[in-house]
Amino acid sequence: MVTAMLIVMIVLLLLGFPLKVPLLAAAVVAFVFFIPAMDLQILVQQMIGGVKPAALIAVPLFIFAADIMTRGMTANRLLDLVMSFIGHVRGGLPITTAASCTLFGAVSGSTQATVVAMGGPLRPRLLKAGYSDSFTTALIINASDIALLIPPSIGMIVYGVVSGTSVGELFIAGIGPGLLILFLFSAYCYVYARRRNIPAEPRASWSQRRTAVRRAALPLGFPVIVVGGIYAGLFSPTEAAAISVLYALVLEVLVFRVLSWREIPELAVSTGMITAVVFILVATGAAFSWTLSYAQVPSMLINDVLQLDPSQPTQVLIAVAVAFFIGCMFVDPIVVILILTPIFAPIINAAGIDPVLAGTLVTLQVAIGSATPPFGCDIFTAIAVFKRPYLEVIRGTPPFFLLLFIATVLLILFPQIALFLRDLAFR
Repeated sequence: MVTAMLIVMIVLLLLGFPLKVPLLAAAVVAFVFFIPAMDLQILVQQMIGGVKPAALIAVPLFIFAADIMTRGMTANRLLDLVMSFIGHVRGGLPITTAASCTLFGAVSGSTQATVVAMGGPLRPRLLKAGYSDSFTTALIINASDIALLIPPSIGMIVYGVVSGTSVGELFIAGIGPGLLILFLFSAYCYVYARRRNIPAEPRASWSQRRTAVRRAALPLGFPVIVVGGIYAGLFSPTEAAAISVLYALVLEVLVFRVLSWREIPELAVSTGMITAVVFILVATGAAFSWTLSYAQVPSMLINDVLQLDPSQPTQVLIAVAVAFFIGCMFVDPIVVILILTPIFAPIINAAGIDPVLAGTLVTLQVAIGSATPPFGCDIFTAIAVFKRPYLEVIRGTPPFFLLLFIATVLLILFPQIALFLRDLAFR
């Protein structure tokens, strides 16, 4: 059965069908030819059940808020704030890029939105300052992936829904690894600029810094709303998403007056189209995962193929990291989470691994895979936005991949990188 499902998926993918079609077709083939006694209505029920969890309501809301902020002034004000304080140090401009991507990730939760919002104004400045095109593009792509770890994170929402893990705890746990990656990237940027003798930017005056702080004060309310509200128990992640949309509308339409009310329906339609794609993937992925579970594929894969030992948690975590990383090199991150999470969830539970630690590690691998050749989704976003050829976009990625690999090893060896803030907030 598994072989037939794989053949169907590969053939349909080679024919150019979008991923949702091979997923659903493989499940239907399994039902019709290998489980004929099972009613196909069950497959429909699993699809409906896949998009039924209330936590998924946060996904379109965070996407909508990110769209509003990308079109508005939030990104530029956050950029000016970071630049005013660290732009003058050696490597300050690329460090500013990494920090700005982290900050914008904390208000958008979207890697693609971060590539567009931060890459647009920063890439020309980096090139003018003397940084190579390959380094600049790779930095923007990989730094934008911190948005998957810093809350709000759409990847964490999907993982939480599929695995039954608290989305609020995942949000808080992602902060530590996100800041660790920011530190590693900043150190590399400093060394890169120093070795190539690239001069620093002029130092901002304290008057300019005060102005930047004042201008960025309201945009910085986004992470305060999401993280502070969840930490204080004032509202759930879904409620935080709704408040983020309202806050974005107030800032960009009424306070900054960059957007008009007439533009909001257009943004809403764009959000609706993206959300429809995401939810169709979630539905088909849920049906596909249920079919695999019914056929006991997860247990066969773990016990017979991978031969994972639940008494060795580190071994299990390494297997999880490798599987999700490889998957996201080829397939959309949401699909990988939907397919692989039900497979590895039983062994994670049997090994006694904290589900929040596992979710944070999965999200980190999703972030790495999204920026890794051959088919990392953020690579193609950068190709479209920056109008650069594929080979040039990926040329500068190896050093950042090495740093992300180091972050993965540190997270496996020292789980408190993720769990310290979670324990502080929820224990």
